[in-house]
Amino acid sequence: MSLTFIAPPLQQINSEIARHAGVDLYVLRLDLMHPWVNGNKWFKLKYNLLEAKEKNFTTLLTFGGAYSNHIYATAAAGNLFGFRTIGVIRGEERLPLNATLSFAVQQGMQLVYLNREMYRQRNTPALEEYLRQRFGEVFIIPEGGSNLNGVRGCTEIISNAMPTAVTERSRSTGYAYAFDHICVACGTATTLAGIALSLHEGQRAIAFPVLKNGAFLAQEIESLLTNYLASGSPTPYNSPASWELVCDYHFGGYAKVNDELLLFSQQLTQEHGVPLDYVYTAKMFYGVMDLLHQGFFCKGDRLLLVHTGGLQGNVGMEERLHRFSKI
Repeated sequence: MSLTFIAPPLQQINSEIARHAGVDLYVLRLDLMHPWVNGNKWFKLKYNLLEAKEKNFTTLLTFGGAYSNHIYATAAAGNLFGFRTIGVIRGEERLPLNATLSFAVQQGMQLVYLNREMYRQRNTPALEEYLRQRFGEVFIIPEGGSNLNGVRGCTEIISNAMPTAVTERSRSTGYAYAFDHICVACGTATTLAGIALSLHEGQRAIAFPVLKNGAFLAQEIESLLTNYLASGSPTPYNSPASWELVCDYHFGGYAKVNDELLLFSQQLTQEHGVPLDYVYTAKMFYGVMDLLHQGFFCKGDRLLLVHTGGLQGNVGMEERLHRFSKI
């Protein structure tokens, strides 16, 4: 397995919708950084891995569902950087293993299953103590890498992960890369918090929750931002840039899709060569395109859409959709 990570390409989307709206549309292809450890998953893992190494831990333990991108990436990263890994999986074991969990096992991850009631206690000291008694001294990474280490890594998505390109507009405004809006799908809010901390005050982060009734994430974002700034962890600015949640594009809830979203994803891939994962990035792209139709953005705006990876999850989603179509 390769240790080589590449700088994520910046790709312009020459869409008729964007041209009609008078905006420039770009996508930051975090999905291309590495075959297995890519997207925002790498950024959320980076400082967790460094802390584990500095504290001489040899085993990582983390949490996720049966199709989790985080489980997939943690298993691969553990194998890459010499850690033993344990994945605590929500629900009962189902055999044969799906593609995500099969890959995790191939990377050396030990899978442990918790019923849903116990799994809901995953962030409590009592369950953490139980797991340490069972598995010894393990470095625990929360589900989705949602901790201050994860936020710290995500502050580097825009500031350090972008290709070094200077535009005429950035020379005149002084803004890095001169993007007015940075758009990202939102699950745990960790990525949005990191991005907001890394932007110039004149820029705006827009998050598209993939969960139903995602407005509750505003409180999670505020908590992450407050705790991060209080921790003294590195940040380019003393306060986050403005941000907002757009909660209308969840398509029924987490991991819910319909034919309209699937068709949109397929067409965008065919027209622009950008594959989308159905759970996260497809919903964000759909939302942005719909907002462009509505005139949500101003003419002359430059938008950056962050592709957060997760394409491996499409295999499991397509398997489930195919199975349900036969019922």
